[in-house]
Amino acid sequence: MQLKRVLTLRTIVATSAGLCLASSSFVAATMVANYVLGDTAWIAILIGGALCFLAAACFSELNGILPTAAGIRLYFSRAFNDQVSIAVSLVYMLIVVLGVVGVESYILSRVLNEAFPAIPPYAWIVVMLSLVTAMNLRGIKLAGVFQDVVTYSLLAVLVFIGVFALYKTGFQLEAPLSPGGAVGVVQAVAVGVFLFVGFEWVTPLVEEVTQVKQISRGMMIALGVLSVVYAIFTVAMTAVVPKEALLAAPAPQLLFARTILGDFGASLMIVVILATSLKTFNAGIISVSRFMYSSAREHVLPAIFSRVSTRYFTPWVSILALFAIGLTVSAVTLATNRYMALVNLAAAVTSIVYALVGLAVISLRRRMPEEPRPYLIPYGYLIPVLTTLVFAFLAVALLASNLWVLAYLSVSLMVCLVYVNTAVPYLKKKHQARRPSARRRPSRTAEGVEGK
Repeated sequence: MQLKRVLTLRTIVATSAGLCLASSSFVAATMVANYVLGDTAWIAILIGGALCFLAAACFSELNGILPTAAGIRLYFSRAFNDQVSIAVSLVYMLIVVLGVVGVESYILSRVLNEAFPAIPPYAWIVVMLSLVTAMNLRGIKLAGVFQDVVTYSLLAVLVFIGVFALYKTGFQLEAPLSPGGAVGVVQAVAVGVFLFVGFEWVTPLVEEVTQVKQISRGMMIALGVLSVVYAIFTVAMTAVVPKEALLAAPAPQLLFARTILGDFGASLMIVVILATSLKTFNAGIISVSRFMYSSAREHVLPAIFSRVSTRYFTPWVSILALFAIGLTVSAVTLATNRYMALVNLAAAVTSIVYALVGLAVISLRRRMPEEPRPYLIPYGYLIPVLTTLVFAFLAVALLASNLWVLAYLSVSLMVCLVYVNTAVPYLKKKHQARRPSARRRPSRTAEGVEGK
């Protein structure tokens, strides 16, 4: 049973943007603004978006050569080797799930506990994860329509509130090209990059799009739209509320909305935060479940995760597994309050993966020179080399500045390497053992037919 090709460019853009546009994005946006002087946060955000365009170009070329739901795992397998590809892709999948669900759960619980103190925060997480899981089980088309409606509505609301705030305050850019010292600008750009983290997780949907090229187009459009939306909203927040107050707030977008629109603004932003978390959970389940499905199909994960519903054409076991993981991660994050560790860990892993993607493009151009490339990055090796150098630098900077993140990442990588060297060979051997019996069955059937 295979997945069904029903997704259009509209849903690809919504899913790519939806994976980036999370409640935690606004926390990161205030950090960007704090690193630079005055109202120049938009510069760092646009530079961060431009750097992500480099990575998107690399993902587009790789996705064109190897259009599969396995995505990163197959790219790295062909470019490097199986051990590296499986270990890195598993670490990436785990960190994305932990980071997205954990951080969203923490921020959402803080906001909703303030608005509805009588309702336990974890109850909201259970309800929301149950809702998006049910939609995903019913089919990618239903989940995709939900993603379209919520994502585009949120983008429109954020632009409206941002422009309204700038108009109401009579805002004018002062010294727009003077962001401050080099150190602050570099730090701001580094955080600005991570406003866009997750855009590439749309690549596992390549087996469900009506045209393969829609993946690369969708990523590029999503990055462009998000760059503009983030820039407008961040500048508006810092124009209305002091940066120090925004940094101290667990949900700075809520403080901003209450300041500019009063109680109505606070109520509107609570709805926005709810919708943002729903959309983020939904986009994560859509993408990561396809990655788990393809990994199981290639005997990297247990075969049960490759099961597809005969009625809805969805990888239902992978979806349910993510639901269980999401509930567990949410509970742990709410109990420990260590959500910032997940943010930093996700940022470091993402930088490493983006650097490796640049290297993968260079490697596959040498190993597979004759392979058709529906999308070929212009300017030769310039963009892949820049992608590798920029994101390698950011990864080193992040790991050097936070030794706990380095420790967490090292442990995660060791666990995955143990899995690669023990469980994966067992799964592949088990699959090979089944193949002869699969060949014998048709012959027995044939003998039976002949006997009759």
